[in-house]
Amino acid sequence: MPPLAGGATAKPILVLVTLRDGDVPLFFYELHESDSDIFADVLLAHDVEYDESEFLELVIASRARVIDGFREDSLIEAIAADLAEKSGFLLIDDTQLRVAVNVSAMDDGTFVSDVTVASRGGSDVTDYRTLLVDVEPDDAVWGDDRLD
Repeated sequence: MPPLAGGATAKPILVLVTLRDGDVPLFFYELHESDSDIFADVLLAHDVEYDESEFLELVIASRARVIDGFREDSLIEAIAADLAEKSGFLLIDDTQLRVAVNVSAMDDGTFVSDVTVASRGGSDVTDYRTLLVDVEPDDAVWGDDRLD
């Protein structure tokens, strides 16, 4: 890719995906929040491709709007909800989840998981979070060659 001013290269932010009819492209964006022990992220989609600086400006403006008081569990969830409301982003969260499959290296460990379809403001929301665990290769139950 040709370099831009300052040596940066033009590249997609994450990936280009089109809907089934192929007419509308979707671009994906990610928000991260972490401390030394916990890492969380939120995915957003939009039919407009923003470059890094444009998306950062949107996030900074959203953060300013929500920082002093939000009801969501985390700052990134509050920013994502604000971006969805104010800038037309689609928040990719469990409200779109229809099927979850547990995958395992063991034969009986691959199966359809129980999923309560989440609904905003509804009482059927299952309260759970995804957790990423950093496992040392020697401690992996499926073999250390997959972690190299």
